[in-house]
Amino acid sequence: MKSIVLKVTSILFVLAANFSFANPSTEEETTKNQTIKVALLLDTSNSMDGLINQAKAQLWEIVNELSYAKYGMQKPNLEIALYEYGNSNLPSREGFIRQVLPFSNDLDEISEKLFSLTTDGGNEFCGQVIATSLKELSWGKNKNDLKLLFIAGNEPFTQGKINYKDAITDAKEKDVVINTIFCGNYSNGISGMWKDGADLGGGDYLTINQDKKVVHIITPYDDEIIILNKRLNATYIYYGNDGYTKFSNQKEQDNNALEMDEVVVVKRAISKSSRLYENSNWDLVDADKKEKIDYKTIEKKNLPKFLQNKSEAEIKNYVKQKAKERTEIQEKIKELDAKRRSFIAKKQKEGTQKDVLNNVMIKAIKRQAKLKNYTW
Repeated sequence: MKSIVLKVTSILFVLAANFSFANPSTEEETTKNQTIKVALLLDTSNSMDGLINQAKAQLWEIVNELSYAKYGMQKPNLEIALYEYGNSNLPSREGFIRQVLPFSNDLDEISEKLFSLTTDGGNEFCGQVIATSLKELSWGKNKNDLKLLFIAGNEPFTQGKINYKDAITDAKEKDVVINTIFCGNYSNGISGMWKDGADLGGGDYLTINQDKKVVHIITPYDDEIIILNKRLNATYIYYGNDGYTKFSNQKEQDNNALEMDEVVVVKRAISKSSRLYENSNWDLVDADKKEKIDYKTIEKKNLPKFLQNKSEAEIKNYVKQKAKERTEIQEKIKELDAKRRSFIAKKQKEGTQKDVLNNVMIKAIKRQAKLKNYTW
């Protein structure tokens, strides 16, 4: 009898060790997919029109580069947050700072918020906007996440009531790397303490010419990608209370890209064909791919009109058909993207556009990602 009791006790101990003592929240943090988290803190004072235009023109190129990242066998998620500071239209009691968007993986929403930014004169408090973003944003506790903050501006880094050194101490505690982008002369940024901020934050000190016009390289594959993008849009089936609004915003962001340049539309189309462009919260094709949809519970009044009188089986078949079409279109865009990148690599001269936003950001991201075992 004693030996039986000992055996049962031993079995219970093993089971408890395997299942009951893990902290659920800690376990979840360490086992979920890695995420690249990028917080953009942009100066929107009067002199920063060029900076905002570069951000609008180059968002999709940055997203595309991050879509190629790997962490071991996994492909990390991407979340982007956006702050503006230094704009006199913002409340002075808040330090002329506004959270435009918390961390989001909704690429259309990120584009929408970026294109909503306008410039006006104001006071640029770098330390305060860094401290605010560190406090307000959900940085998480996954030690394998890549957490990057980029602050861009052209006034001394020392302005405001919060010392940038104190703010950067908080960043280190959250494992956030601080990168500074000075819009102007390299030596002026050093004297303005932008380099000191990056050095303390473990990041890169970067400089750009914010007024430099972005030069896009046109390739023989662009026209076909633009045509495929229109076909891609036709595969989206909105549903839910916000479905039509989100569906309309997708087209609106295509139009915003077109305002910048046709090549920006091409880059956005490539983003829309990547794994990072996911819209399961409003699109039935993505939703059905993510988890099986109970079509009985869908409110037909929120579907496109031509589907509202269809049966459950007919809607299912239509979703399946559009899913097949989308996969084929996205694969074709990916093939053209590979050819396009090869073409650009051959045409691009050494040092071309090295002082514009996307190039300095991508270079910094890749260097810092390598230190955390991310690869491309």
